[in-house]
Amino acid sequence: MTDAPLLAPLWDARFGEPPPEGLPETVPPALARILGRRTIRRLKPDPVPDGLLAVLLACAQSAPAKSDLQQYSILVVKDPARRTAIASWLPAQPWVAEAPVFLVFLGDMRRGRRMGEFRGKPNANDNVDSFMNAAVDAALAMETFLLAAEAAGLGCCCISMVRNHIDALAELLSLPDGVFPIAGFCLGWPAAEGRVSMRLPPAAVVHVDRYDDQRLPGLIEAYDRRRHARAPVAPASQRQAERYGTVDYCPWSENVARQLSVPERAGFRDFLARHAIRLG
Repeated sequence: MTDAPLLAPLWDARFGEPPPEGLPETVPPALARILGRRTIRRLKPDPVPDGLLAVLLACAQSAPAKSDLQQYSILVVKDPARRTAIASWLPAQPWVAEAPVFLVFLGDMRRGRRMGEFRGKPNANDNVDSFMNAAVDAALAMETFLLAAEAAGLGCCCISMVRNHIDALAELLSLPDGVFPIAGFCLGWPAAEGRVSMRLPPAAVVHVDRYDDQRLPGLIEAYDRRRHARAPVAPASQRQAERYGTVDYCPWSENVARQLSVPERAGFRDFLARHAIRLG
């Protein structure tokens, strides 16, 4: 019988500090896998069996869905020409070209509209709430797919940057009105371990009874220093270096502030409007 994994090293790797008092000493293996999960960008060229992929896709469809509406789709990109086109847009992410499997997770409001047409009913919910529900449904399916894939020994990497080329992607994949991309997804057998990405302490994320971020500055400062000690941000990875320069100490919060100081994907709302997705 396999011993249950110890919590302390998993907690330390994830948060850079010991677990609080009162937590269990060990955790079930399934929880240990989640606590220790790593984004895997380096993947072997070995194929993922079609049968296994079908099971993983079924796992994705086992995710929760708002009101059982199931407002998402998953597009498996097999055609080499399409794969090459997507990879060419993302030269800084070579794993897009190297991954044996590439998928795109989609919010899908079209299916509900079509069912209204089938049944002769008006659609009175073409609004920002439906957009949010579709985006969340797709994200839940993607996370469930990821956890299932990692449980099967596969490596995964989500690619939000496909939305930097959203019009070209929509044309390439023939996305109709009401369907929008959430993220791309690389899948394959790991060629390297990757590393555990240190996360914010629970005290900065988990609130009880009411939202309270009065302690945030101190929590962020301590987190920045812990994270920098283990995985400093190299000059090549410092955001907006042409605007802010590079520094020896570029903590996580500095890099986040740099990234958020410049608009990203400003055309996303216009794309949605052109694809008959109303945010009113």
